[in-house]
Amino acid sequence: MDSRQIEQVAAQWLARRESGPWDATDQGQLDAWLAQSTTHRVAFLRLDAAWREAGRLKAIAAGLPKGGPPPRGRFAGNAVAGTADGTLARTEPWSRPARPRRRWKAPLAVALVGGMAIAGALFLDRAPPAPPRAGLSYQSMPGTLRSLALADGSRSTLGSDTRISVDLGGSERQIALQRGEAFFEVAKDRSRPFVVQVGTRRVVAVGTQFSVRRDADELRVIVTEGTVRLETDPKDGKPQSPVLIAAGGIAVAGPHGVLVRASTIAEAEQQVDWRSGYLSFVNAPLREAVAEFNRFSTRPLVLADPQLGELRIGGRFSWRNTDGFARLLERSYPIRAESRAEQVILHAR
Repeated sequence: MDSRQIEQVAAQWLARRESGPWDATDQGQLDAWLAQSTTHRVAFLRLDAAWREAGRLKAIAAGLPKGGPPPRGRFAGNAVAGTADGTLARTEPWSRPARPRRRWKAPLAVALVGGMAIAGALFLDRAPPAPPRAGLSYQSMPGTLRSLALADGSRSTLGSDTRISVDLGGSERQIALQRGEAFFEVAKDRSRPFVVQVGTRRVVAVGTQFSVRRDADELRVIVTEGTVRLETDPKDGKPQSPVLIAAGGIAVAGPHGVLVRASTIAEAEQQVDWRSGYLSFVNAPLREAVAEFNRFSTRPLVLADPQLGELRIGGRFSWRNTDGFARLLERSYPIRAESRAEQVILHAR
């Protein structure tokens, strides 16, 4: 997020606070956004100061005709100054300094600052009173995870090589999963459903925990807490029935429909163990295990002999240690691992 985008979001937060109802939930969401970065706090405080200064400028201009500058001499009368006891007292009328070339700089600077504050006030006055819309994209690099704190209080963990866009609108909170896999811990807000869009399908939640994975032509949803609703856009003009997925459920949606498998919460949590740096398999074909490792590793495993892919494996393995996984395969199966700088090749022996 660059400084311009941060200032836009900060301005939307300020407009929302100043233009409509504001409660403890709103303040908590703002505090969460401010806590994400020092640049967030600096941008918001700067705009807040401009807003307050603009309010004072409006008070000074009260009673003046609109559409033009104040009449000549309007502010040339007696100035007002503060006294030691905090009261106001009038001073002598203001007069032009004797050496204007050296003394015009300060009044000019004040005028410029005042103009900037007024421009900021006009921008904020016209901002819509809608909740802040981030409209931003986040991504993780291959072989890394990324944790995000969203402005609504929710959290997300991006798996390896994952990209999402976030738009926290007024009626619903929208996340578009463009590639990869993400785990969401959703803050409860019944007035604004949390929606993860993947192609023609939407995963809808209110306050729960689940992961969404996008493959070439499949979508996989794993729920570890609460219940989510999987919706599909109409097909050939016919509406598609939504599917409810409860905690422990694992759903796979493809071109031919949606298949939901009920499991235990412990098994569902095991399927999202990648957040802790591990991959778990139970009697899985080696080709599937290799494919999972390659989702996280920048140094892929390669099956030189296709028949090796039918071997069955089980266990919990660190996806950060490709060489260690290959050595375990060598000790347990008729496999020889050839380690290269850019990949690890698995041969039959």
